[in-house]
Amino acid sequence: MTTDALREQVCALHAELLRWNLVTWTSGNISARVPDADLMVIKPSGVSYEDLTPEDMVVCDLDGTVVEGRHKPSSDTAAHAYVYRARPDVGGVVHTHSPYATAWAARGEAIPCAITAMADEFGGDIPVGPFALIGGDDIGKGLIATLDGHRSPAVLMRGHGVFTIGDSARAAVKAAVMCEDVARTVHLARENGPVERLPQEHIDALYDRYQNVYGQ
Repeated sequence: MTTDALREQVCALHAELLRWNLVTWTSGNISARVPDADLMVIKPSGVSYEDLTPEDMVVCDLDGTVVEGRHKPSSDTAAHAYVYRARPDVGGVVHTHSPYATAWAARGEAIPCAITAMADEFGGDIPVGPFALIGGDDIGKGLIATLDGHRSPAVLMRGHGVFTIGDSARAAVKAAVMCEDVARTVHLARENGPVERLPQEHIDALYDRYQNVYGQ
């Protein structure tokens, strides 16, 4: 996919964050790795979602330096760049402050894998990463360290919000949508009593089926 095509895709995907109520005002961001190049496309900082155009998307290298664009890139650019440097398999990164998942992050509590939808998509609990200040690559370092040994494409960064990864930007957006959905469901379940994690063997079986059999 060309850089121009990725700019169009990343711009369009930001509308999905609004559609699924994952962001407010100008918070949140999506980036995508440019194939066969040490570059990424990312949302500009502080620009309203309704005003975003493909031309507003910023092209940066994997150190976070702007290569092309008329705006400053997202304040999370260094974190995204670190993820791409550390994980060549990652093609997209998403950050949201979706309310239910961010509430779990505010408590510093992992979301237990208590429903089949979590087993399918996340392969286990959604883990909590460390608190890190915005602006540098500490968030990216915490994200990568937390994901080590986890199948989850989502991390709840303590006191901050949700970061998700995928082999494409669209896959990372899907993970962000599903993260908020299961965060809400498990929260509502706990309001009525204790919630038990699914047995690990069932989680493993559900994850394998969903990843390797489900769909077309």
